[in-house]
Amino acid sequence: MAEIVQGGGGGGKHKAKKGSARIDMTPMVDLAFLLLTFFVLAATLAKPKAMEIIYPKEVEDQDEKTKLDDALATTLLLGENEKEIFYYFGAYKPDTTQLMLTDFSKDGFRKIMLDKNAAVNDQVNQLKAKLESKEIDEGTYEEAYKQVVGSKDAPFVVIKTNDKTKFKNVISAMDELNICNVRKRAIQDMAESEAISVRQKSAELELKKN
Repeated sequence: MAEIVQGGGGGGKHKAKKGSARIDMTPMVDLAFLLLTFFVLAATLAKPKAMEIIYPKEVEDQDEKTKLDDALATTLLLGENEKEIFYYFGAYKPDTTQLMLTDFSKDGFRKIMLDKNAAVNDQVNQLKAKLESKEIDEGTYEEAYKQVVGSKDAPFVVIKTNDKTKFKNVISAMDELNICNVRKRAIQDMAESEAISVRQKSAELELKKN
């Protein structure tokens, strides 16, 4: 409310008394709460999931273990060039191992691993059919799935890279393994002998093109 102040000498002056400004903080509190809720939910949705890597069970007999590894192992070599994608089966032997060129098309590495992992995929498809028909629930399916893809007879893949490998090639390789239900996998550094073979094979293919 204005207050009338009597001035000296001349006529009276009217001076408005300044009151302290009051800010309603309720909307700001509501906004802060909404933002907090949003970021909590966003952080939960974006939480990275740890990739489960299943390793083959240990075999006491070394000779038996070697035979098992050779039969189930596939190594994928990712060179520095995007098209330097090679693979081989079994243990690497510099004098005899032949690198085979592939790619990440549906008729490339995917087809190779679908063929190699056919028995596992058949079992997975049977489990999916039981899940869809409500014969089993989601929890039972997940447990059975882990048992199937992690069985001792399931193939495993080792992805090997060098310091110049394109990261998108690694992601593509993991995507292909997911599609093929190959869950026994690992990522390792390429051995020097393997890196030399990749360079040599790439040079040979380049010469054939020319």
